[in-house]
Amino acid sequence: MRPFSSELIIFLLVSSSLVAIIYGYVCWRFVTHSRLPSFWRRSVWLVAMALFLLNPVGFISGLLFGRSSFPEVLSWISYIGLGFMSLAAALMLIWDMVRLAAFFATRLRKAFHPPRFVRETPVESVNRREFLLQSVNIGLIGAAALMGGYGFYEARRRARIVRVDVPVRGLPPALAGFHIAQITDIHVGPTIKHDYLEAIVEGTNSLRADVVAVTGDLADGTVEHLGYHVAPLRNLSARSGVFFVTGNHEYYSGALEWMREVGRLGLTILTNEHRLIRHGGSRLLLAGVPDYSASRMLRAHLSDPMAAIKGAPEADVKVLLAHQPISIFAAAKAGYDLQISGHTHGGQYFPGNLLVALVQPFVAGLHLYKKTWIYVSRGTGYWGPPLRLGSPSEITSIRLVRA
Repeated sequence: MRPFSSELIIFLLVSSSLVAIIYGYVCWRFVTHSRLPSFWRRSVWLVAMALFLLNPVGFISGLLFGRSSFPEVLSWISYIGLGFMSLAAALMLIWDMVRLAAFFATRLRKAFHPPRFVRETPVESVNRREFLLQSVNIGLIGAAALMGGYGFYEARRRARIVRVDVPVRGLPPALAGFHIAQITDIHVGPTIKHDYLEAIVEGTNSLRADVVAVTGDLADGTVEHLGYHVAPLRNLSARSGVFFVTGNHEYYSGALEWMREVGRLGLTILTNEHRLIRHGGSRLLLAGVPDYSASRMLRAHLSDPMAAIKGAPEADVKVLLAHQPISIFAAAKAGYDLQISGHTHGGQYFPGNLLVALVQPFVAGLHLYKKTWIYVSRGTGYWGPPLRLGSPSEITSIRLVRA
């Protein structure tokens, strides 16, 4: 993909606009109702502006010159700052909505029951409100800092093992207990490096799975600058193979190059393809498709679950690896028993879970759509801010069981 395709430019403009709104809203709310001297008010705005600019500058710098050209410490500062500010913005927005509801409720009550006495002067009323707002703002900033600290711990620790049983009707006894380990959405890049991925590989191998599935969004950057940091993938092992499908982020930094690199590391890439796995006399068909949006960036990579099993032999169970949950509609039509996906991060932290639900049919966990099961992982790494709240990272241990 070209460094500055139309899709990437739109992504950068939209994300930068959203980040600007977040920073501006928090600073406006905090500075407006604070009693800080004018020098400190200006300082708050300047620091916020500098933190905001670090995000697009770092992103563009990485695309043009490689991640190594942008100091790692600045990447950490920008992403931690973004995480803190987005949490503060969410808390302040909730408080403002509560205040707005209380305002209308008070106006309605006064319309029907006018007050008989004025208990305080207008000046006293304004001072009281200003003091209350300043106190609340300080409390919300403190709460955002505490939540951010815990969220940082959740994001940086090694992903926990999440065990899931998928009941399949008519499952042959030989395939009962067939074990698939899934890792997804690792996002090797500015703050996720070699050691982080090495710990994930170690945890995945400890499951001794029949199949390991890596379902996309492996890295945020080019092979040239992140090749060393994804190298631990070569140590992944499973009885019947390690398989990979692309996510949307592969296409932001050279999907074909990443596919070649992943193949060089020993993983089998499924691009509208399938493999037949024989297990104890029974047969499991494992298919994979490119990311749902891939064809907008690479026309040959149209995601097609039906094409992925074209010409396939008869099988007892059909499993699809697809990065985005939205592929479930086509997967159900094609007759798959199970789809394994990622992409959503489970929302990663509030209000991400609400936003994801607007564009994806399932956000996290195991669901049944018509006759097809779908499991959506919360992701094994994180994207952007090193922050997870209410959506812990996971290495998923999926077992097929008889319904």
